[in-house]
Amino acid sequence: MALQFIGIDPNTGEGESPTVWADQERGELVFQGWKAGPELEAECADFKVPGHAKGIPEHEAVIRIPARMVQIVREACDAIERPHLG
Repeated sequence: MALQFIGIDPNTGEGESPTVWADQERGELVFQGWKAGPELEAECADFKVPGHAKGIPEHEAVIRIPARMVQIVREACDAIERPHLG
């Protein structure tokens, strides 16, 4: 897997580094963010969406990234939509 670095939280400080990458080979966005914490995980696990199993599977995680990273996420979406050249 060859990840393309897209961006990091512009307000990154010591020990804080929400980051976004694009994996064009798999057509996926990859996020590093803050752990959601038990309260938010419980709320997400209890959220009811048609066709979506209740709970959070063991192989998945709920993370947070700051809204100030919206432009970085958009750039990652654009990167995934571009033809893969490598």
